Formats: sequence, C-alpha cells, structure tokens
Amino acid sequence: MLKIAVLISGGGSNLQAILDSIESDGLNCSIEAVISDKKDAYGIERAKSKNINTYVIDKKQYGVKLSDEILKILEGKVDLIVLAGFLSILQGKIVEEFKNKIINIHPALIPSFCGRGMYGIKVHEKALEYGVKVSGCTVHFVDAGTDSGPIIIQNVVPVFGTDTAKDLQQRVLIEEHRALPLAIKYISEGKIKIQGRKVVGI
Repeated sequence: MLKIAVLISGGGSNLQAILDSIESDGLNCSIEAVISDKKDAYGIERAKSKNINTYVIDKKQYGVKLSDEILKILEGKVDLIVLAGFLSILQGKIVEEFKNKIINIHPALIPSFCGRGMYGIKVHEKALEYGVKVSGCTVHFVDAGTDSGPIIIQNVVPVFGTDTAKDLQQRVLIEEHRALPLAIKYISEGKIKIQGRKVVGI
C-alpha cells in the first residue's frame, strides 16, 4: 500500500477527492499525514474527521524554513507527497530527498498560466484574459522549479465566452478531482516511468 502525505492550504476538496477514491474506488493508498501551511484551512477538519494525523506549519511563522519543517515530519514515513491546493513552494532538501516522489495539481494546462504567482483564481482570470478556447488541469511531478516538472495527466475543459473566472474555476475543479486520484493510482500500481521530461507507461 502506497503511503502518502497530502499538503493543503485551503478547503481541501482535492483531499476529499482522494479520500472518496480510497473509500469508493479502492485506491490502494493510506494518508499518513495532512499538512497545512495555514492555520484556518478547512482541509484540516476533513482530515481530523477521518482520524488522520494533521499538522499546521504556518508559512507566516516559518517562512523559508517551511520546507525543512515538512521534511522533519515526513522523512522516512511516506512514499509520496501530494500537493493538493498547497500554495507554498517546496524547496531545498525535501525536493532532493523526495525526487520524483512529489506531485502537484495545477489548475491550468502547463506550460500555460503557471509559475510563480499563478495560483487559485488568478490562473483562471489570466486564461480568460488571454482568450483561450480550452483550459484544464495538470498533475505533474515537482522539481526544483515552479510548475516545471514532468507532466503525468492533463484533463481539458471548454472555455465559453460567457465564463467568469469563477465559472471556469468550478469546471476545472471537477477535472482536478478526477485527475489527482488517478495519478496516485498510476503511481501506486507502478505504471509510471520518467524519461527525461516525459512520463511514460500510462
């Protein structure tokens, strides 16, 4: 069974999608820890309701040491770190120690509308401003860059002329909830191999 940690910053709807997949779809993993970089993240309550170990490492308190504090908690305890709406950028030793063992969900089709400063509703605002006809979400491995690691899954949604950023966000979120558990499933089944920038085997 794949042991994972889920890192969140907000409501934890992607965490809930993973929990639902474990319970309903037989996703073969156990959530060993849920870590938030914000004290008031509702996702922590979701985890507590399932008796999952929870930790709050406030980014305002820890700043650049946040990644090191997360590593102290997770080192040697999990097989995979899942960033599920986690707004802080992991850096330093944790990225090295968990090379190709950290995945992230991003609400756009990377390499569009990604990188530093591109998170949450801002991503969808930029997509609409640019006038794209499709958007979506990307699950990718985390490397030393920002949203720059090998792509595992991309799910696409249409963009309509009447869309607000909130409309688009909700449509993409539905696909996030499908893509993230599926990526974890592929990893748990040993299906994924990385060749340079490409993820193969699925």
